Amino acid sequence: MHEINAFGEIILVVGGAFVLAVLASKLTSFLPVPAPAIFLLAAAVASDLFPGLRDELSIKTVERVGVVALVMILFDGGMHVGWRRFRGSLVPIGVLGVVGTFATAILIAVAAALLFDFGWVTAGIVGAALAPTDPAVMFAVLGRREIRGRSGTILEGESGANDPVGIALMIAMLDIASHGGGVSFGNVSDFTLEIAVGLLAGYLGARVLLPFMRTSLPHEGLYPLRTLAVSLVIYGAATVAHGSGFLAVFVTGVLIGDERAPYKSEIESFHRSLASLAEITVFVALGLTIDLTNVFSSSDWLRALALGVVLALIARPLVAAPLLLPVRLRWGERLFIMWCGLKGAVPILLAALAVMQGVAHSQRIYEIVFVVVAFSVIAQGSLVPSVARWLRIPMRTSDLEPWHISVRLPKEPSGVRRFTVAPRGRAAGERIEDLPLSERAWIVMLVRDGEPVRAGGSTELEPGDEVLVVTGGHDADVLRKLFERQPGTS
Repeated sequence: MHEINAFGEIILVVGGAFVLAVLASKLTSFLPVPAPAIFLLAAAVASDLFPGLRDELSIKTVERVGVVALVMILFDGGMHVGWRRFRGSLVPIGVLGVVGTFATAILIAVAAALLFDFGWVTAGIVGAALAPTDPAVMFAVLGRREIRGRSGTILEGESGANDPVGIALMIAMLDIASHGGGVSFGNVSDFTLEIAVGLLAGYLGARVLLPFMRTSLPHEGLYPLRTLAVSLVIYGAATVAHGSGFLAVFVTGVLIGDERAPYKSEIESFHRSLASLAEITVFVALGLTIDLTNVFSSSDWLRALALGVVLALIARPLVAAPLLLPVRLRWGERLFIMWCGLKGAVPILLAALAVMQGVAHSQRIYEIVFVVVAFSVIAQGSLVPSVARWLRIPMRTSDLEPWHISVRLPKEPSGVRRFTVAPRGRAAGERIEDLPLSERAWIVMLVRDGEPVRAGGSTELEPGDEVLVVTGGHDADVLRKLFERQPGTS
């Protein structure tokens, strides 16, 4: 009975911590601070107040927790982006994700060598850790915001694509630190193999998962569990085959994101919730490994802040600006992408690899990376909406839909679309019978101020009305222009 009681206490503490974390995320409605920053700093403070919490977690355990969390976050993020959005920005995503990550690592290594008087190998480890942007933070900051144009897609795609590059860089630097020598042909070939296998595993995983998703199961609750299980298999198979498991699950998520399947809405809601839980878990776990007393007992934290400023205001713009020149973007969008190179869980996990390897100055590296990440999430992340407003980037927070009406049919209908009537849009103020609808499209439902309204021919549409349209499936773009396009927009 003593074991049961002791385990019950652990469950009570863990469950209470998650309740507090979820409630704390509500603060983001009142404070312009991303939720990951709250989780990370709250856990770091808790580990200082209760040192026993830090003693219960090893770096290896936290690293494994972080890997599983990132698999869930990347798979959900890939589904959120979808192939249609991703392919329109494939070139800038690939260039920023690969070339940009290498270039950022070099610039940060130079800055770290100057600021901390590190040798080039140690500075290279700091550069490799801080080079990739973080999907957990990017999806948390941009996930509930709709950004017009390609900048949001580029940022989300880059954060998913540059993880394998950062991992390969870190492994190469740790190998140099442990065994000496320099970057060899073997390092380059290993990186190429990792990317190629990851892409192939992601593609094959999507080809296997799509027909599997359309196979009926005895209970609706099994559908999202099936996609979760397959995503874990894809990560494991890619990793065992010496490929990037992170890239594989992200690619799979992108390729199935726009596809239709039974219970797709429930599958997406499940993975969205799971990604939110993973986000809380990974930042709390990482925060618990930090001893704030040690961090602030030396002058390293001030120089780490300076490194964060260099990364945000010098290194990121110097790397992103030339790489984005061939891409058709407004200058406001270019500057927005330059600002949003946010750091988070991935850099801390990469620094954890240095601690596990036992390289020289590994604990200092870990604390420096923590300070830079905290600066990036709090300072840069909090200013994202303001920067978007200053640069005239159309951004709005997407409203949650807690009351979801689901009509389940044994067979998928040929085409059902939902639109929201835009203020000053073409359909606003028009009667349904006067709308230029094709003979294949008709309005079957109208929701106004949360109440259903009979969709008769004489019904006049108002801004904010939600319109459910049955169509032949080929009029989606025309209908979107009719209901949602503002005058003067392209």
